[in-house]
Amino acid sequence: MRPSAILFDLDGTLVDSERIGLDVLYDQALAWGLPWSREEAHIRFRGVPMAHCVADIARHVPAGAPDLDEVLFLKDLRVAMAAQFRLQLTEIPGARALLQSLPMPFAVATNGPREKAELTLSLTGMRDLLGDRIFCAPDVGSYKPEPGLFHHAAQALGCHSAHCAVVEDSLPGLLAGLAAGMQVFSLHAPQGLPTEVARQVVFIEGLADLQARLLNAGAD
Repeated sequence: MRPSAILFDLDGTLVDSERIGLDVLYDQALAWGLPWSREEAHIRFRGVPMAHCVADIARHVPAGAPDLDEVLFLKDLRVAMAAQFRLQLTEIPGARALLQSLPMPFAVATNGPREKAELTLSLTGMRDLLGDRIFCAPDVGSYKPEPGLFHHAAQALGCHSAHCAVVEDSLPGLLAGLAAGMQVFSLHAPQGLPTEVARQVVFIEGLADLQARLLNAGAD
């Protein structure tokens, strides 16, 4: 059944910012004795609010090292990320074409701050397609994997949560969509997901695959 509205995560779902941002986070954290490899850091922090990532890094600063100033670290991290976004950021293949083709209301619902969403959507040419339908966890006061952000966005679109779909690429986002009672499309491969989560989501190969599924559902 075709959903009445669709909510999109942003980082790693519409814009290819996940790798860039996590690389910057990893590089910044190395100076503080980050105990994980780059790959381990990506797995650990993917889809996690950045303030939570910084707090986790602070907890793992080696004994005897100076305390990490989380506020200053996060501020410098945001500046460094924005600089790399301006140099490297692209859309996830098919993102703009998908948004332009959707016959139902859609929105972005992201754990990131509004300034980051505004920047990344503008750099990839999708900002004008969203209007006022950008919902950010810091504004709403609910972060994935909690379902509150998705409930808020669905209500703003005038859609009951049960008739709304979510497109996500991270475990926290998938959990939030399932907790909200929504149909969940996953760009995250089945590998690495808990079996119970993998059983409940619809795996898609990419945004073009999602576009084809929605068109076929409409034809039915």
